Amino acid sequence: MAESIRETLVQYPSDKVTMRAYVAAPQTKERRPAIIVIQEWWGLTDHIKDVAKRYAAEGYVAIAPDLYSRLGNALTTDAGEAGKLMNTLQQEDGLKDLNATVTYLKSVPEVDAARIGVTGFCMGGSYALMLPCVNKDVKAAVPFYGQVPNPAAPLQQLSAPVLYLYGEDDGWITKADVQRLAAGFKKYSKSGEIKTYPGAPHAFFRDTDKTVYRPEAAKDAWARALSFFGQHLKS
Repeated sequence: MAESIRETLVQYPSDKVTMRAYVAAPQTKERRPAIIVIQEWWGLTDHIKDVAKRYAAEGYVAIAPDLYSRLGNALTTDAGEAGKLMNTLQQEDGLKDLNATVTYLKSVPEVDAARIGVTGFCMGGSYALMLPCVNKDVKAAVPFYGQVPNPAAPLQQLSAPVLYLYGEDDGWITKADVQRLAAGFKKYSKSGEIKTYPGAPHAFFRDTDKTVYRPEAAKDAWARALSFFGQHLKS
């Protein structure tokens, strides 16, 4: 039987910014592993909150930080505006805010601070790949179709196993990017796995947009993500 879910909006400091975040967690006082769910370039949408709720239903404390907190908590459905927002947010600041999110999670009584994972989509996938390169408290990462650092030198600092999920027909992330990621894993002897879905476009997991959503690929990716986090955060 699925546990009932408690949803809250929280705030915590990062640098000189007040971060806002959505938290979904099981109704329990037991300490649980936690997963950070990082948004796409649109902002903190209902879709991302729904993904957090799905993780909460699996027994995780899930937090979806608003990475546009320092941009006035912007939210848009316009791709042009979304691109501007994503480019306005400096990666250094985004990572700073995600580090603050990890620090916040470690202060939550229901969170097992030794078992924190991260996932993200599109822009969030880029951050989900980078966060375990700068924060050793992150123990597992599942980036969906995020950008790969070029050159791949940051992967040298990667401190957690990675499952990278990618659609072969992605118009943003190229096959060369994914090959560079695989080469980086190998070069630096890191634990990294890449799953490619033939015929799947960028954002194939976003079930609120039927133009990109691919149910079979999304279902398989979700099962793989749960298995991966189960292996690294629950065992």
